[in-house]
Parts: sequence; structure tokens; C-alpha cells
Amino acid sequence: MASDTPLQLLGGLTAAEFLRDFWQRKPLLIRGAFTGFACPLDPDELAGLACEEGIEARLVEEHGADGPWQVSHGPFSEATFARLPERDWTLLVQAVDHYVPEVADLLEHFDFLPRWRLDDIMISYAPPGGSVGPHVDQYDVFLLQGSGTRRWQLGGQVADDAPILDGLDLRILERFEVVDGDDWVLEPGDMLYLPPAWAHHGISQSDDCMTLSVGFRAPSADEAVTSYADYVGEGLPASRRYADAGMAPPEDPAELDDAALARMRTLILETLDDPARLAEWFGRVMTQPKYVDQLVPAETPTDVDALVTALQEGEELVRSPGSRFAWRALDDGRATLFADGDGQICDLPLARALASDLPLDAGLLQLPGAAELLAALLDAGSLTWVDELEE
Repeated sequence: MASDTPLQLLGGLTAAEFLRDFWQRKPLLIRGAFTGFACPLDPDELAGLACEEGIEARLVEEHGADGPWQVSHGPFSEATFARLPERDWTLLVQAVDHYVPEVADLLEHFDFLPRWRLDDIMISYAPPGGSVGPHVDQYDVFLLQGSGTRRWQLGGQVADDAPILDGLDLRILERFEVVDGDDWVLEPGDMLYLPPAWAHHGISQSDDCMTLSVGFRAPSADEAVTSYADYVGEGLPASRRYADAGMAPPEDPAELDDAALARMRTLILETLDDPARLAEWFGRVMTQPKYVDQLVPAETPTDVDALVTALQEGEELVRSPGSRFAWRALDDGRATLFADGDGQICDLPLARALASDLPLDAGLLQLPGAAELLAALLDAGSLTWVDELEE
């Protein structure tokens, strides 16, 4: 996508303007981001997903039988929904793009952002008054109104230690003051972008209120440090240890002196400061599937010749729902293809094609190593045949 093309999705801003002035900086209300938008599913269909095993769903009742802001986790039953009152509750279903292709198609509109930053699309339904309380998220999110209307109020950026209500399964802010002018009612096709740590409160204004939340991955510093250190540590020999050859006699044998700390610091920094290893770890962690058990590895290894024949006869492979791909160039002709937390070195054009939205058909066989890599990805569950996906 050209970064200087005005986008309706961004209210007429170009991608470059949005990333410069709004992304991770301040909210943006976009009226009519999607003209004539029709929500890909209705409340009953969303409730049906929430009743299925393996799908992450929550029910938030502001006035629950067990207390205020009661949270229940799916799968739910029809009886659960039958007992609910006419207002003041919210159903949230995570990763709907993994199960509904029409929802997954919406992600194509966000290609002005790195694809590996996208997390999933959560969809919520709420009757009048339904909300999850005023809160903050620690990631960027686009809130697209799918049907009905929702009122959004913003409370500005809040500190990490902002007090929250005790004893709840939700991080509801103890104090929330609406910023003047940051109070809107969104209709279908309207969208609100929020950067991390921006307090917001969304309240349903209709009996058909559905909101699609396009969220983005942002590993925390503690998660990244722990994960990277573990990754590096797995490949280190036991012989690489703290050493102090040539040290001077200590003035006090019980003292941890500056020289000892400097040696340990050097050991740690030299071990961790490896750009190639960091890139390998980062590609793997940012393509980890949201739900590992959603990918189904092949029971038997794929026969490469049979795969080639099938593709040449017109069959197509597709990326499995929930699979994540990215690539990083190693040199002018080679790259690492990252797929669902794994990394494979291959020709650069092949990595780019597999990580794109291009069709996975016989045309790929012209690229060196394509058949073998496709077979490996099929075995891992990252790819599947079109006809198997439609079954």
C-alpha cells in the first residue's frame, strides 16, 4: 500500500500521516470508516460461537447474581442466555476472525500496519446499558461499530498504577472522568482508534449493539526479557560461565566489588547482544499462534510428489485459520520464514509469497524449495487444503 494515499478507513488521512500523528499517540474518531458496513454475523450467531468448546468467551453482568460486574467464562448454554435480563450485560467472544472468514477478511483493510502486529478481532454484543466498565488496555485497538449504537467516553491517558476496583475479574478504573469533547455515539461503520493506556468506557445504546475490536500484539518488557533470556539460554554451553582470571587480591573477601559486577555485566550483555539471535527469537515469538491447539499437525508426513501433483491438478493450499506468518531477509537471496513460532530458511521470494495473501497454488512450484517447504508447513498444520477447510 502506498503510504501517501488518503484512506477512508483513516478518515482521509494517509497511512504515513496516521502513523506519524496518531499511532500510539492519541485517539482518532473516524466517521464512516466503512461505508454501508454490514456486520458479518448477528447476535445469535455470536452467542452460538460462545457455546462452542475451545472458543474463548466471557459474559459480563453489571448486576450479577453473585455481585456487581460478575464475569463468567464459556462455553455457555442456551439456558445461560435465556436467564439474562433485558439490559446491562455484555458477551465478548475472542478471535472471531479464526472462525468466520468474513471477519478475517476485515484484517486486509489494516495492511498499513505490520501484519505480525495484529492479534485478533474480538466481537462483543450488548443490550442497552451493557458495558465492561471504564478501563484501559495495554495495546492499540480499533473499535469498529458493527450494528446498533454504542456510546464511547474517553478519560485520557492514565498511569500504570491507576487504582482499580478490588475483588473483580475486570480491571475497572476506580476513578474515571470524561475529557471534554471525547464523548461520542458510534453508528455502524464508524470506528474509534485508541492507543495503549487510554481510559475508555463503551455503553450500548441499542438492543443490537455489536462492536468489533481489532487488537494488536505488544509483548511487555518483562515477558520479552524472560522469553528472550530463556531462548538464548537454551543454546548456551554449560562451560560459558562467570570468570575472573587476572583479578587483583580482594581487600575484603566478603565484598562484591565493582570489578566483579563489571565482569558479570559483561558476561550477560555479550551473551544477549546477538542481533541474529534476537531476530530469530522475535520472529518466532511474534508469530506464535494465539491458540496453539487450534493448529492440527498432519498425522502422517506429506508426500512431496503427491503434493506437487495435487497442486498441478488445480488444488490449492490456504493458510490455516489462526496461523501467523512473517519473514526477515538474511541476505539478497535468502530469508527466514516464520510460521506459527517456527523458522525456516528459504529463498527470499518464497518467504515473501508464503507470508503474503497470494494464492498458494501451482505457481509457487517455480520457486526453488517450494514443494518441500509447503509439505513441511502442511505437516505442521500452518497450511491446509482448501477443500478440507470447507468441510
